Amino acid sequence: MAGSRNFFQCSKLEGDFVPGSELIGLEESEQVADVFRNGGVLFRQGFESQRNGVYKVEEFERAFARYMNTADALAVTSGTAALRVALAAMNLAPGQEVIIPAFTFVATAEAVIEAGGIPVCVEVDDTLNMDPKAVEASIGSLTAAVIVVHMLGTPARLPEIARICDTKEISLIEDAAWGCGGSLHNRKLGTWGRMGAFSFDFAKTMTTGEGGMVVFAKESDAIAARSWHDHGHESNPAVPRWEDTRSASGFNFRMMELQGAVGLAQLAKLDTVIEKQRSAHAAIWQALSTLEGLKLRNQPEGSYATCDALVFEARDSQTARRCRDALLSAGGGTKILPEAVTWHFAAHWDQMPTLVNQHPSGLRAAFPLSEERLSRSVALPISAIGAGLSPEAIRSAVESALVSA
Repeated sequence: MAGSRNFFQCSKLEGDFVPGSELIGLEESEQVADVFRNGGVLFRQGFESQRNGVYKVEEFERAFARYMNTADALAVTSGTAALRVALAAMNLAPGQEVIIPAFTFVATAEAVIEAGGIPVCVEVDDTLNMDPKAVEASIGSLTAAVIVVHMLGTPARLPEIARICDTKEISLIEDAAWGCGGSLHNRKLGTWGRMGAFSFDFAKTMTTGEGGMVVFAKESDAIAARSWHDHGHESNPAVPRWEDTRSASGFNFRMMELQGAVGLAQLAKLDTVIEKQRSAHAAIWQALSTLEGLKLRNQPEGSYATCDALVFEARDSQTARRCRDALLSAGGGTKILPEAVTWHFAAHWDQMPTLVNQHPSGLRAAFPLSEERLSRSVALPISAIGAGLSPEAIRSAVESALVSA
């Protein structure tokens, strides 16, 4: 790998550990410099006479499609944009329902609402991803799609969920924001459904600062998405861009060349990052596994998780909070669970009337199984470069919390 001697040359960030940004180094700098050596064109297309054939976003899309073993990929401005573009490509109609897990980042619901749809949140199981039984029970006459999310890098029960979607003839979209590079039964996360959406924000395993990607199972969806993310441009090769043809409206979710350049360098590191995260995950759990009262988050058989975080269940919510406090006191911390759950659990999203109106008894009472499970869960951040507390220090902190329980 070019510049490998500087592979881990980067600063440790305060607070949460974010592996993509941990590994920004000479490779990213060289890719960005290549843009400026060749005309400095920052727009993803056009300006052919200035750019010497350098198209970083297009190159990133092709490389990502090869990595995912898909026919096409479309780079966009964020993971949220990736979801929105996917919903536009499938032509979600106003008022149609999209089933999503109750435990996900708020953006999953926001994308559905912005598309004119109605998010229907369902309970999670012991993988902390959507429960297939809850999915099947929530399908109705207005259901158009299921968005499955691989929270914190652990695959959802895709075979069961895909089977339900096929039987009911509804679309399956994967929100693989945390699952990039992971797989289930040797099939990449993001490629099990009609479309897969990825996030490259600064907290993800690979990053472009902001940014996202959509991959496709159907050529027609790829064509529709590429047009919609670019104001409806059809990219008709027979005419110049300013005379381009159009068949529908759209929006602007185009990725810029500097993001594409960084993405190329980060993609080349992705497998190594995941291997290091998985190794760190195993070492931390080995240190914790003999402590009584802890249960490791379940993974479906055949999972190759990205190990964005290590999640375990404590005996109750009070113990989970004590674990967090002890980790903070030791100079470490937790990730999403328990401190940031309000941004990731639908029971707290009373800012969304679309959700509130579905639950007359209140959102806090709407997902009791998920509430109970999440309240006693603790997520430990994983660093690809070994930053943060050692496995032994994590054990010591958690053990002190368990003893005081």
